[in-house]
Amino acid sequence: MQKLALSTIGSSLIDEISSSKNEPDWLKEYRKNSLSIYQELPLEISPLYNKYTDAKRMDPQQVSLSIASDKSIPEFLKNRLSDLANETTIVQIGSNIDRINIPEEQKSKGLVISSIDDALKNHGDLIQKTLESTNSKEDKYTALNNAAFNSGIFIYIPRNLILEKPIHIISSLPLDGVSIISRNVIITEENTKASIVQELYSPKVSHQQAYLELLNVNVGPNSQLDGTTLQMMDHSSVNFSTRISIVSQDAKINWYLGLFGSMLSRYRIDYYLNGTGASVNDSEVVFGNDDQSFDLSTNVNHEKPSTEGKVIEKSILKDKSKSLFKGMIRIKEGASKSNSFLSGRSILLDKGAKSDSIPGLEIFTNDVRATHSASVAQIDEEQLFYLQTRCLSKKEAERTIVEGFLEPLSRKMSHQVRAWIAYLIESKWEGKELEISNDEQLKAIIEVEETRYNEDAEIEQHYKYR
Repeated sequence: MQKLALSTIGSSLIDEISSSKNEPDWLKEYRKNSLSIYQELPLEISPLYNKYTDAKRMDPQQVSLSIASDKSIPEFLKNRLSDLANETTIVQIGSNIDRINIPEEQKSKGLVISSIDDALKNHGDLIQKTLESTNSKEDKYTALNNAAFNSGIFIYIPRNLILEKPIHIISSLPLDGVSIISRNVIITEENTKASIVQELYSPKVSHQQAYLELLNVNVGPNSQLDGTTLQMMDHSSVNFSTRISIVSQDAKINWYLGLFGSMLSRYRIDYYLNGTGASVNDSEVVFGNDDQSFDLSTNVNHEKPSTEGKVIEKSILKDKSKSLFKGMIRIKEGASKSNSFLSGRSILLDKGAKSDSIPGLEIFTNDVRATHSASVAQIDEEQLFYLQTRCLSKKEAERTIVEGFLEPLSRKMSHQVRAWIAYLIESKWEGKELEISNDEQLKAIIEVEETRYNEDAEIEQHYKYR
C-alpha cells in the first residue's frame, strides 16, 4: 500500500479512495470540491486567532496518508478490548473496522452501528444529507476531512429507543505509522436516550501520526444524548477534531471532553440549538505537560427561543504546555428567552506553562441571559502553605488544589466519567501510560465517587437513628 505525505495530496488520492470504495459520483465530486477549498484556506481563518494557534506544529511532510492501513491490534489495547467484550462496541484500528458488537435485543429494535462505507450503501440519502450540510469553507481541516476521509463510523438510534448502557467507540491509530482521517456520524431520532463513550489511542512512533476527525451529531426532538470523549494518544501524535452538533426541539446534549494525550490537540466544536427548548451542556478538561499544546474553539448558536447553553473549559498545565480556549455565544434574532454561559479557566503549575482564553458574545435580540468569564492564574502560594502545614507535601498540596479546581465541573458528570477523569489525571501526574480499564484501582475510585454528593443518604441516616 502506497503512503502519501499530507503535503503532496492531490486529486489522484481522491480518485484512488473513491475507486477503492466504489463511491457514488456525488461523493467523488464533493471530495474534489472540498480538496480545492482545503488547498486555498490558511491554517486559521480568523485573523484574531491566527497569532495564537499552534496548528502549524502539525508537519504535513511527516503526516502520511494511505487508502489502507495495518489491521493489527496494538498490544496496549488488548486488555481494554477484553473489558468491553460483552458491551455495545465498535472498534476502529486505523482505517479498518476491527469489530462491531451489538446485542441482539438492541439490533432487533433498529440500532445501527456500522462503518461509514456500509452506511453509504445502506443509508445513502441520510449520509449524503449529513455530509453536504457541512460547510468546508469554515475551516481548512474541515475541508481536508471532507476531501480525504479514509474511514468513519456511523451510529443510528431509531425513534423511541432508550439505551441503558453506553455505546463504546474505540479508535486507535495503526502500528504502521499511517495517519487516519475519520468521518463520523451520530444520528438519534425522536424520543430517544443514549450515551456514547469515545476513546482515542495511538502507538509510539518515530514521526508525527495524526488522527483527524469530523463528527456530525444530530439529536432528534425530545431526545437526550450523553457523550464522553477521552483522548489518551501518545505524545508523538496529533489530534484534530471538528464537531458539529444540531439539537432539535426539547432535545438535550451533554458532552464531556477529556484531553490528556498527543503533542497537539485542536478541537473546533459547534452547537446549533435549532429547536425551542433545546439545550447543551459542554464540559472540557485539559491536562497538559512537557510541550503539549491544546487549541479549543467552542461555539453555541442559539437559533430558536428558550434554548440553553453551558460551556465550561478547565485546563491544568505543567512544564511548558500551552492551552488556547476560544469560545463564542451567538443568540440570533429569533432566540429570545435564551440562557447561555461560557467559561474558560486555567491553572498554571509551572512558570513555563501558558494559557490564553478568548470568550465572546454576539447577541442580536432582547430578553435573554448571557454571560462569559475567563481566568488564568498560578497556584496561590498561601493555599500551598496552608495545606503543607496540614502535613501534605508540596506535590500532594498541588494535587489537592487541582482536585478542588475541577470539583464544580466534575459534579455534573456521572460517577463513571468522574472516575475515568480522576484515574487519567492520577496517571498523568505519576507519569504512567494513559489508559482506562476495569481494574481494581478504577473500581475503588468509582466506589468513592458513588458515595459523594449523596445528600439524601445523609438525611436518611439521620432519621434512621432518631
